[in-house]
Order: sequence, then structure tokens, then C-alpha cells
Amino acid sequence: MARLKDKVQNALDESRLLILGTQVLLGFQLRAVFEKGFDKLPAASQYLDLVALGLLLITLALLIWPGAYHRLVESGEDTRSVHEFATGVMEVALAPFAIGLGLNIYVAVEKVGGRLAGIISGASAALAAIIAWYVSEAIVRRVHRPHEQKHDSKTEQDSSHEATYITDKIEHVLTETRVVLPGAQALLGFQFLVILTEPFDNLPQSSKVVHLLSLGFITLSIVLLMTPAAYHRIVERGEETEHFHRFASSVLLAAMIPLALGLSGDLFVVTRKVLGNRELAITLAGLTLLLCYGLWFGLTSYWSSEHRHEARTSKRGSRRPISA
Repeated sequence: MARLKDKVQNALDESRLLILGTQVLLGFQLRAVFEKGFDKLPAASQYLDLVALGLLLITLALLIWPGAYHRLVESGEDTRSVHEFATGVMEVALAPFAIGLGLNIYVAVEKVGGRLAGIISGASAALAAIIAWYVSEAIVRRVHRPHEQKHDSKTEQDSSHEATYITDKIEHVLTETRVVLPGAQALLGFQFLVILTEPFDNLPQSSKVVHLLSLGFITLSIVLLMTPAAYHRIVERGEETEHFHRFASSVLLAAMIPLALGLSGDLFVVTRKVLGNRELAITLAGLTLLLCYGLWFGLTSYWSSEHRHEARTSKRGSRRPISA
């Protein structure tokens, strides 16, 4: 059976696979709004495209969340809590992704084959994803889980008391950086391309300014995400040290701050273009920012403080003298 550190690494690698699929669709969603053909789509398709964009942003926020949890709550240590948290978050993140995929299929097929064909195709795609990702897994898990539970428990007990080696800590923080980076890269490419489109020239000046600010935030995020690799080569000469682990963890968390601002800013631009309502666009962008910061920093910081409090309480309790 896999050891705990390997389970954590596998969970992080699987997050990278999921976020790559999200990256492709997210880039399509953002770019499509500024294509000339987008304005020719039925209003319902335009609105559904915007809904799909929102669902993909939720997926992206969820997939990035385990990295913040691992850094803030567990300080990079491999624990059963990290593995279970990453697993649970990925299970939830697949649902909005499946629905968003179905909506994208509807928009594409509806343009060529009509509304009925779009509905059938979109619903079939979403249903196929749900069956593949949830139903089949639930059936297999029910069959195999009773036989594996005993072995899993023994393996986790054997490895749960082991300290995480610095080599594993660094490998995990670099993997978590690679989880965040694709989303930032997809958005940056979209931001540069959009500036060259004709619909961008027709945007209100305030939307253009917000877009440029968002571009700056995403650029800053990418620079920060690439910093640990440069630091590791130039400063540490590839050596694996606790100092580098702390540095990389801090930079990863810092990069997530402008990333959320960039995502929210461009959601404002896209929503305002589609709906023509500045106030609603501000509201949706604000909710997106609140979602990202609330998940990545709000809840995780609260859990981190609770974790430290429990650790201090346990430590004080272990030092109490045994009464006669």
C-alpha cells in the first residue's frame, strides 16, 4: 500500500491534471467573449457561456485551495488531514467542471445544429462526465473499499508518526506551485490577445483600465510563482534546505493574492461586456474575490489558528505532573 507521503504527492499530481483541463476551457471562455462571432450567438448562449465561466472559476479556486491548506495549516508536513482534504476538494471541484463542460458543448453544438441538438449534446457530455467521475467510482469503491480499509488503516498508522523529510516538503511545495501556475498562464495569454481584438477597442475606458490592472496582477503572480525555481538554482545551488522550503511556501501564498485580483478583474470586464450592467459585474467580481480569499486565506487561516491552539493545549497537557 502507498505510504502517506506518496498519497499526498499523488493527490497534488492529480490536481495538476485536473487544473490543466480547467485551464483549456477557461482560456476558451474568456477569449470567446471577444470574438466577433460571439455577438451573433443567441442571448441564451451568451448567458450560458458566462455561467460556464463562473463554474470554471469556482473549479479553479477549489483546485488551488489544497496548496494553501498544506502551507498554512500543516506547514508543509504530510498528514492524513492534507490527503483527505485534497481528496475531498477534488471530488467537489469535478461537479462544476462537469456542468461547465456540458454548457460549453451546448453553446458549440447549438450554433451549428440548433437548440435541440445543443441541449442533447450538452446534457450528454455533462451526464457522461458525472457517470465517469462519480457513479462508476462510487460503485467500484463500494466493492473494493471493505477489503482495502484494513490495509489502508495499518499503512497510515505506520507512516503517520514519521516526520516529513525536507526533500519531500520541497517536492510538494514545488508541485503546488505548478498547480497554481497553469491558471495564471492561461489568463495572461488571454489578456494579451484580447487587447489586439476589435471588440476590446469598443469597451468603456474603465473596463480597459481594469483589464490592464488585471494583466499587471497576473504578471506579478507569474513572476512570483517562477521565483522559487530561480532562487533554488541561484541562491541555494539546488540544495534542499528548510530555509528554501519556508521561502517557497511564502512566495506561493503571496502569488495567490494578485492571482485572485486578476481573475476577479477580468471577470468584471467579461461580465460587463456580456450583460452591459456595471453594478452586476462589480458584484460578481467581488463575490469571486471573496470566494478565492475566503477559501485560500480565510478558512485556512482559521483552521491554522485552531490547529496551533490544539497543539499548544496538547503540549501543555503532556507536561502536567502525574499526581500521586
